[in-house]
Amino acid sequence: MEYLHCRFSADEGDIAGEVAIEGAIIPRVERFRYLGSIIQESGEIDEDINYRIRVGWQKWKNTSGVLCDRRIPLRLKGRVYRMVVRPALLYGAECWPIKKSHVQRMKVAEMRMIRWVCGHIYTRLDKIRNEVIRGKIEVASIEDKMRETKLRWFGHIRRRSRSALVRRCEMIEYPEYRRSRRRPKKSWSEVIRHDLKTLGLMEDMAHDIWRGRIKVADM
Repeated sequence: MEYLHCRFSADEGDIAGEVAIEGAIIPRVERFRYLGSIIQESGEIDEDINYRIRVGWQKWKNTSGVLCDRRIPLRLKGRVYRMVVRPALLYGAECWPIKKSHVQRMKVAEMRMIRWVCGHIYTRLDKIRNEVIRGKIEVASIEDKMRETKLRWFGHIRRRSRSALVRRCEMIEYPEYRRSRRRPKKSWSEVIRHDLKTLGLMEDMAHDIWRGRIKVADM
């Protein structure tokens, strides 16, 4: 048995003393794997991003017999990638307070997989744009699919009945961080507000035309 103390705010102090059950001290860890996701003590998602990329590569290797077979059409390879590899990369993405650096790492990992599938391994020498590569196997950008995943989950939350046991997620109810020397941690609500602004959406649209507006179609 072990325990994890999450500090999601810079103002939150550390716990005092040790945790013990019947005299036995419970070891404390800095990260913990729960339901397929890596939860960090600091509240960051770097370890979870790294783990998702590793799992994605493992799924890619498991299906490499299909993805690297030159006799199989690229469109069929794209379908295999969308059904097997991409879900492993995006598992839990609806709850990520993701940063630009995380998005870039996910994009780099995905493009390496896709270019390998298409036979374009030497990215600096072939001079083929990423959009062209994705178009060959009809795979949308993983950044767009992450945005779709987060907004789809946000739509579910907004459409819940007021009698739900869990408090409804209202963007205005998230407290603002106090001013400090370091930049405050990026919150999930901040990511959602940015995604809504990017697509020109309002929160109230979740009850009407939400699914059609957030859907990202593969090429």
